[in-house]
Amino acid sequence: MFSRHVLVLATALVTVSACGGQQAGPARQADASASASPAQASAPASAPAGKAGVLSITDPWVKTTKKGMTAAFGTLVNPTDSDITIVSGSTPLSSRVELHEVVDSGGKMVMRPKEGGIVVPARGTHELRPGGDHIMLMDVTDAVKPGVRVPFTLTVKGGSPLEFTAVGKDFAGGREDYQPGTGH
Repeated sequence: MFSRHVLVLATALVTVSACGGQQAGPARQADASASASPAQASAPASAPAGKAGVLSITDPWVKTTKKGMTAAFGTLVNPTDSDITIVSGSTPLSSRVELHEVVDSGGKMVMRPKEGGIVVPARGTHELRPGGDHIMLMDVTDAVKPGVRVPFTLTVKGGSPLEFTAVGKDFAGGREDYQPGTGH
């Protein structure tokens, strides 16, 4: 009987110590080391969260580009009991940032501003992805190269802003072309 209690206690201690070793889950942030231009300055790897410090983003990244337009992606995570709405965004990389969606319009997929912002459901997630909702950057001032770190701020309706750093990644995609004159 005594050895069974010792075994249960030892298992519990191993489980507790394993949980505290490495941060994972919603607060995990993308991190990369690369040189950055002034507009792509290093920002902290962890993101101060919005709405009383709870909204977060996992695996944020921005599509590489030489100039013009690009987009940022990741998964927004809301652990609260209320929906959270992202109403705008900003980055030193671009003078104009919009929240966009891709929708079917008469059998053709079109990109357009997302009316009312992006809603992250209570106790849920909202994926920002190529071919879906995303953060659109127009008038990009510097090239975005693989591995570069780009700071972002998302404005949360009725809450604190969400600040994070996205990492530049090459992405050919499924016919997305974030360039002027593409029916945007």
